[in-house]
Amino acid sequence: MGVRVGSFFLNLPYALLTALAWSLVAFVVGRIVKRHATIDVFWGAGFLAVYLECLSVSHQLSSSSTSPWWPDGAATRFLVLAAVAAWSLRLSTHLALRQRGSKEDSRYVTIMKGANGRRETFYALKKIYGLQGLLIWFVALPLQLIAFSDSFDGLAVVGLVLVAIGVYFEAVGDEQLRRFIKNPANAGTTMNRGLWRYTRHPNYFGDAVVWCGFYVVALSCPGGVLTILSPLTMIWLLTSLSGTPMLERKLSSTRKGYEAYVATTSSFIPRPPKRPTPPDRSFEQRP
Repeated sequence: MGVRVGSFFLNLPYALLTALAWSLVAFVVGRIVKRHATIDVFWGAGFLAVYLECLSVSHQLSSSSTSPWWPDGAATRFLVLAAVAAWSLRLSTHLALRQRGSKEDSRYVTIMKGANGRRETFYALKKIYGLQGLLIWFVALPLQLIAFSDSFDGLAVVGLVLVAIGVYFEAVGDEQLRRFIKNPANAGTTMNRGLWRYTRHPNYFGDAVVWCGFYVVALSCPGGVLTILSPLTMIWLLTSLSGTPMLERKLSSTRKGYEAYVATTSSFIPRPPKRPTPPDRSFEQRP
């Protein structure tokens, strides 16, 4: 009972190879469509691929279980599988539809400038695909631990509820934004309705909640606390590196009213919007 610690650690290189192989597939597809942003489509589904690899290895070891037909902890692992599939496949499908017929994402144009026109293929493999493969493997550590666990406590339920809340924020936020952009009357304006009224990034917030949820599920396993860096890394990516900062630099120059939106709306955690600051009239001349 508990976590098959030895098997978890022995499987880490194979989980890493799975993540890197998945990123290599993304590279091949990206070459075909001539767009590095394709890796974003493969990002979410990569976690599902890693978790399935871990479940497959874990299943091979289930012969030592007290019930070979229904291994210990299988119900929770399958519920986590359903949650990972719901999150990852929705995200990948959403991004695939959004990228259809589009040009290269400006983020990857900026990244590729670092190659200076030399050995661009190798540079892309290292800086885009290899790096994201490594991140998939590292962020997925809670899932890998869950796959090799035989016992869970009540925290697993709490974690799965958090995952559901996160998926809700992501899915609803993305759909609200899709409808807003689809309306020609909104061209060049700022989305500030629905969930976007309470946070400038409901989809990123939902993503963070999803991974906090998977971490809480891992906490219900012995040793789960050791995977804390995984959700922290995801939150850092979303709030400080490739998520919010890059997107807001772009939106501030392309969306009318975005600066006023920033001044009144939470950057990440949802909360009621602030009242607009009244203009300072202290220097106006009096009659």
